[in-house]
Amino acid sequence: MNPIACSLECHLVMASAAPTFQQAMEITATWLQQWENEEISDEVLADRVGEIIASRDGARGFFVVSLAGDSALMDRLPDPVVGQLRAGGAGVVDLTVRNLAMSSAMALHHRRQGDAAQQAGSERVTARCTELLRQLEPADVKERLEQLLEAALDNRGDDVSFLEKWGYDAEQRQAISTSVYDVADP
Repeated sequence: MNPIACSLECHLVMASAAPTFQQAMEITATWLQQWENEEISDEVLADRVGEIIASRDGARGFFVVSLAGDSALMDRLPDPVVGQLRAGGAGVVDLTVRNLAMSSAMALHHRRQGDAAQQAGSERVTARCTELLRQLEPADVKERLEQLLEAALDNRGDDVSFLEKWGYDAEQRQAISTSVYDVADP
């Protein structure tokens, strides 16, 4: 999609209703490309991020593209974007913790399969989630990580169904718990 057309279309989607997951991924990809090309400032990007993460599907789409994609955004988060992500509260923390868990488990899966490229991609997502969690509201992060840890180590709590849904085995759950501890150990 051409960036000018998407700028208009993206604006119309965002103005009319919360974007779908698919729309959020497309919109995010366009915005990140514009940011990389210095066509929009950190502040403009931050405003747009604040809008898109206001809905769960918007936030999911944003994180899929920004965490797993090639954009450097998550490797050098501008302060205005961090501010918007912090303002996203528990929803942003929850999605980031879930991405941390999934990428940690998948890195191990890819290593077992001998797929070094996919393993490296999952490890990059894990590192990005770790760094982002260190910049979000500490009390929210601590509470959410403790919840994940309880499920990963003791098979108790609200995240047990999340871990079972994805079929993570004991070794993957251990990898998840290691990543949880890494957040607290810079």
